[in-house]
Amino acid sequence: MDLDTSLAALAREPDKPFDLADLALRLAADEYPTLDLEAYLGEIAGMAHEVKPYLRGPLGACVNGLCRYLFHDMGFRGNQEEYYDPRNSYFNQVLDRKTGIPITLSALAMAVGARAGLHIVGIGLPGHFLAKAIDDGEEILFDPFHGGRVLSVEECERLVQRVTKAPFHATSEAFHAVPLAFILVRILSNLKSIYLRNRDFARSARVIKRVTQLVPNDLMQQRDLGVALMSAGQPGQAIRALRSYLEGMPEASDVESVRQLLRRAQGEVARWN
Repeated sequence: MDLDTSLAALAREPDKPFDLADLALRLAADEYPTLDLEAYLGEIAGMAHEVKPYLRGPLGACVNGLCRYLFHDMGFRGNQEEYYDPRNSYFNQVLDRKTGIPITLSALAMAVGARAGLHIVGIGLPGHFLAKAIDDGEEILFDPFHGGRVLSVEECERLVQRVTKAPFHATSEAFHAVPLAFILVRILSNLKSIYLRNRDFARSARVIKRVTQLVPNDLMQQRDLGVALMSAGQPGQAIRALRSYLEGMPEASDVESVRQLLRRAQGEVARWN
């Protein structure tokens, strides 16, 4: 199944059981078109084979073994020095450089763990992404960005407060597994923010297009796509996205400014004809 078909399926069923590593690598191929998908998947499978001797005993011992293998023996680490380097959000680069951000390192733990027989899910706390291992009713939260440190609920609350600078009281819902579609949206949203901050509008538009495939009813993404396409010098492609936003959000506070942008896009296209 190609990437477009997979993303469309996830838009309909966000927790469809696709392989996270496969999809993350296929998304990375937008930026790295010569990426060898099978080689990277083989590398992940090789790590899963190597880690199996570490996964003995109760769940806590298995989590410690997985983290010792990934973050000590293999040397994967959180990139605290260059947190906003876009390479931290591309899974092939995380594998090559052995560094990433919370969500991509959690994805690594999920991918390797799944292939080695562990059930690991992603936990999307505000401002920080964690992993959770589950077995027979037991759950263990751990933080791949900080070397796989096991966390209590109270430690998670303090971590979020430190990152967001805002009070945070964790409810049970906060620790529910994030559906696969939303993991991909969060990875793409990180890239969107980085590229917009750097005024790299062509790349930001490419990333937002992928987001709209996963959440086609999110009209704010359509607006942002239209703005990015205009800024990237692609008014013809911007028209459809801007129209979608205006048709779906006729009472939005920014309707007039979006209308002006749409008229500008239409005027630029008319000059070409």
